[in-house]
Amino acid sequence: MYAYLKGNITFRNPAYLVLEVQGVGYHVNIPLSTYTAVEGLDAATIYTHLIVREDAHTLYGFATQTERSMFVNLIGVTGVGATTAQLILSSMSVDEVRAAIIGEQAHILQKVKGIGAKSAKQIILDLKSKLSKEAPDGPVLLPSYADNSVREEAISALLALGFNRIAVQKAINNVISANPDAKKVEEIIRLALRALAA
Repeated sequence: MYAYLKGNITFRNPAYLVLEVQGVGYHVNIPLSTYTAVEGLDAATIYTHLIVREDAHTLYGFATQTERSMFVNLIGVTGVGATTAQLILSSMSVDEVRAAIIGEQAHILQKVKGIGAKSAKQIILDLKSKLSKEAPDGPVLLPSYADNSVREEAISALLALGFNRIAVQKAINNVISANPDAKKVEEIIRLALRALAA
C-alpha cells in the first residue's frame, strides 16, 4: 500500500521511529540497521511494508529497498513473523543473511534470538533457491568473522565496560569492515575503543 514515506523524523529509538509526512505522524517499526542509518538525520525516506491484521495495521520501515526486500522474503517463510524478521535484520546485515541462507549455514541464523534449528532450516529451505537467483555473480562469502563468535565476544566485552549497544555494534561493524584482517578479539576491541572515543 505504501512504497515509502518521506518526511521529518520527530521521534526515534532502536525499535521504531515517528515520521511526520504532511502533518501526519507515522509510527514505523525499524531494525537496528535502519536506526543506525538515520542517526543524526532530521528527515529521511523510509521504504515501508504494511502488515494488515484483524486487530492492527503495522508499518515496518527500512533505510534501503534491499533491506525491505529481505524482510518481505523472511516473513514469507512458514513460522517467521514480522518481529522475528526484524530481529534477524537487527542482528545481521542483508549480505550476511543472504550468505548464511545460500551457504546453508543454519548455525549462523540460530544465533539470532528466537531462531531455533527448525526455523533456521525452514528459512534456508524456503529462500535458498530464490536468493541464489537474485544474488550477484560470483561466490557469496560470509565475511571472515561470519561465525560471529569473535564479533559477539567483542560486543559483550564493550557492553560490560558500560558502552551503549547501538554505538558498540556500529563501531565494531565499522572496525571489521575497515580491518578485514583483524581476527583477534583483543585487536577488534582496541580498535573499537578508539572509534568510540573519537
